Amino acid sequence: MRHQLTGTTLQVLEIALGGGEKIVAESGRLSWMQQMQMQTRATGGMLGALRRMAGGGTLFLTEFTPTGKEGMVAFAARAPGQIVELDLAGQEYFVHEHGFLCATEGIELSVGFQRSLGAGVFGGTGFVLQRLAGDATAFIDLSGEIVKRDLADGEEILVQPGHVGMFEGRVSFDITTLPGVRNMLFGGDGFFLARLRGPGSVWLQSMPLPLLAHTIAPYLPQNRG
Repeated sequence: MRHQLTGTTLQVLEIALGGGEKIVAESGRLSWMQQMQMQTRATGGMLGALRRMAGGGTLFLTEFTPTGKEGMVAFAARAPGQIVELDLAGQEYFVHEHGFLCATEGIELSVGFQRSLGAGVFGGTGFVLQRLAGDATAFIDLSGEIVKRDLADGEEILVQPGHVGMFEGRVSFDITTLPGVRNMLFGGDGFFLARLRGPGSVWLQSMPLPLLAHTIAPYLPQNRG
């Protein structure tokens, strides 16, 4: 397998596969392909598909394999951000709800964390993380600019939940309330923060999609009828 990332803020991932190689992607993410065949299926059975849906993924995954000696398939980002290559090597990672893009064979997808944060937060959908594991190379679609922090043992960082892009499985994670009643009621930063404690690496995203939607909403045509 060979891959190439093109672009800066709206990247395109092109993957070249040889005979016998396979890429598994979220359904609906194909941009273009050459000499490829695709098959959409509920990989892992219906139980595995339901677990993926609970983690924010799609019910079905699409498998891409070359029709000859080599083929190419491309996936384009849907919002400004960066596509990150991730070598799982048997380790587990937790990724934001819509972060998984595609992976080689051996990927294991399931819900890693799910918490309702109250009406109006993230469009009322709550906060969900996908768990990625297995022996595979995965590609993760993160939003905005990416800041990677390597936390030392016991080192903590508090993050607005939507800015959590991805973190290693060894990082301790939970949801806590914003300190101070006045901060919660009048600070405009919501009620909740994600607390991540090292050791391990954390990838933070500057423009989560719910924040982007909230930012541009006032400029969209309104139906006042």
